[in-house]
Amino acid sequence: MARPRTQAEIESLRDPCTPGHSKRVCALRASRRYGRYLRLSKAGQPVIDATRVKAAERLDGKFVVHSNDDTLSAEDMALGYKQLQRVEEAWRALKSGLRMRPVYHWAVHRIHAHVALTVLALLLERAAELACADTWRNIRDDLKQIKLAQLSSPNGTVWQVTEPAQAAAKRLKALKIKAPAPLLDLV
Repeated sequence: MARPRTQAEIESLRDPCTPGHSKRVCALRASRRYGRYLRLSKAGQPVIDATRVKAAERLDGKFVVHSNDDTLSAEDMALGYKQLQRVEEAWRALKSGLRMRPVYHWAVHRIHAHVALTVLALLLERAAELACADTWRNIRDDLKQIKLAQLSSPNGTVWQVTEPAQAAAKRLKALKIKAPAPLLDLV
């Protein structure tokens, strides 16, 4: 909380002509930003409640996750929450790579398939991260450099794969994946 800003707001309300509190005092006390840190003095003037400010400062910069499972430690819950974010991010990356439109499911088997694909996407990401000892974003950026090109001529069509750069070749080796053949198909 910005204590000087709140104090400046309170000072701007002090008007010797209006005893008690005005509409501006009511608005300040109802404010989502400042209201929870204020109380009224015996004279009816708003003052900063130091105990509430101290309590808020203790939690400043932290997030709270709760669960009804008593067997989980705080660390396990935080890691689980972060993994949930990773699953959602993996699913978004999977959908954007496939250029899928939004999907709405009503059938139970489709919902199960959706969840299974999301978990599979995360599993593949985590396996790649562990094998390469790096983040998925870096691995993906290195592997994105490998391109597939279609070359057409009057004699036919050739599908050719670009030669993997050194970083991409290193990722493929760490993942135990053979480099793709330079020519895939001659038509």
